[in-house]
Amino acid sequence: MTALALARSWRPKTFSQLVGQDHVVKALTHALDQGRLHHAWLFTGTRGVGKTTIARIMAKALNCTGEDGQGRMTSEPCGKCPACLEIDAGRFVDYIEMDAASNRGVDDIAALLEKAAYAPSNARYKVYMIDEVHMLTNHAFNAMLKTLEEPPEHVKFILATTDLQKIPVTILSRCLQFNLKQMPVPLIVEHLEKVLAAEKVDYETNALRVLAKAAQGSMRDALSLTDQAIAYAAGKVSEEAVRGMLGTLDDAYLMRILDALIAKDGATLLAISNEMGERSMSFSLALADLSSLIQKIAAAQIVPQSVLEDWPEASEIRRLASALTKEEAQLFYQISITSRPDLSLAPDEQTGFAMTLLRMLAFRPGNETPGRVGGSSTPPVASAPRPVAPANQTATPVKSSAPPAPVPAANRPDWHALMRQLPVKGLVQQLAFQTELQDWEDSPAGVRATVVTPMPQLASEASVVRLADALSTHFGKPIKVLIEKGEVEGKTVAKVDAQIHQEKRQNAEQMIAQDPFIQQLEKEFGAKVVGGSVKPL
Repeated sequence: MTALALARSWRPKTFSQLVGQDHVVKALTHALDQGRLHHAWLFTGTRGVGKTTIARIMAKALNCTGEDGQGRMTSEPCGKCPACLEIDAGRFVDYIEMDAASNRGVDDIAALLEKAAYAPSNARYKVYMIDEVHMLTNHAFNAMLKTLEEPPEHVKFILATTDLQKIPVTILSRCLQFNLKQMPVPLIVEHLEKVLAAEKVDYETNALRVLAKAAQGSMRDALSLTDQAIAYAAGKVSEEAVRGMLGTLDDAYLMRILDALIAKDGATLLAISNEMGERSMSFSLALADLSSLIQKIAAAQIVPQSVLEDWPEASEIRRLASALTKEEAQLFYQISITSRPDLSLAPDEQTGFAMTLLRMLAFRPGNETPGRVGGSSTPPVASAPRPVAPANQTATPVKSSAPPAPVPAANRPDWHALMRQLPVKGLVQQLAFQTELQDWEDSPAGVRATVVTPMPQLASEASVVRLADALSTHFGKPIKVLIEKGEVEGKTVAKVDAQIHQEKRQNAEQMIAQDPFIQQLEKEFGAKVVGGSVKPL
């Protein structure tokens, strides 16, 4: 005899067996006990959270007659009367489940409503359960409006949907709405432990945690995955077997990745990526697991008590939280979540994953290696903090906030032309293009260049060093660079380039507006040139 799937054999048959939807159970049981019943209920939520299960329990509660056949409507169906047994078996004639995905037209709804007018054959209520109700057409929704608002006394409607936004408000206003929650991981693990203990299957708790995470809030998916894990493991459901089945990443890999990032070890990062590829792991799930771990680390840095002692990785999270700065944790998290969609654009997932790890390493604060252009570099000169005037005195002007003072023309280089000539790229070039020369102190020991920028966030330690290196090489003598924050009086290279681009764009828009063919299109067909869409060549 074929064994029944866990998701079916462990489907709750009473409200007391239902897991994770206490707010819905409380409202429905009170309504049943007090006899204050609405005529239509709408259950919303993702797949596998109990919408159909609750509908069947409600149908039993409405029609249960008790073991002696004399029972009344109850919030605790007996499970032994003909109504309860037939509903559980799926053959109760007065409980009709309709799939709106395959019966979505107005004719299907009209046929259903026509039958609703007739009294139930052997029950108190005729219960109609319409699953995925959002799939109905607009005409079908309109056809059921009046009946849904004032159905016959012997009819109850239960609607279920995974996409609430697609249901017309006219339908929503005629139903009592219950939003079913996604199942949290601890609750799924607790339920799986009960199931496997009853099924007499050995398991590891960490394996159940992996299954619960993979289920993404769906108890049905968790039970289906557990079924698959039992078959895959052919014995004890272990964490290793479950990860092998799902292709998910072992936490040890995640710790090794973060340790390699901390050590600035690019070779190890690539080796880990290759090892994962050899084991055919899912790199998309790997990034999801990595971002989840980094989130826990970031939370531990801000709220240490957020790390629960029953987490297997609790000690590692605390260790990594102290080894990483808060800025690094935030950066790594951002890169991990934004890189997942890009995996499909990479030559292959492994390449995309490896580039994500290298991106974390390259953009790690303070990790940029200065590119030696030649000659000796000088240490960067940090911007001095602005003096703060006492509250009872008049604040003196701050040098860094004032416009750059003029430098004698005989000593001052053409800063704009110089910035365009320097062999720098990337962030260093962006810094160079956003600066204006304020002071140029030339002495036998070297030059002290003071520049002002409205974007001090570009002036990282490594960028300032590389800019100083390039200037030292260009002039053949040591140059120190001092970065100060402030608005520039003249125009930076970036401003000049932006102004040139703006003028070109305006000229291009003017040429398009004066083009005879464009004017003819606008006159004859009412065509319009989309604003901002014209770009100069």
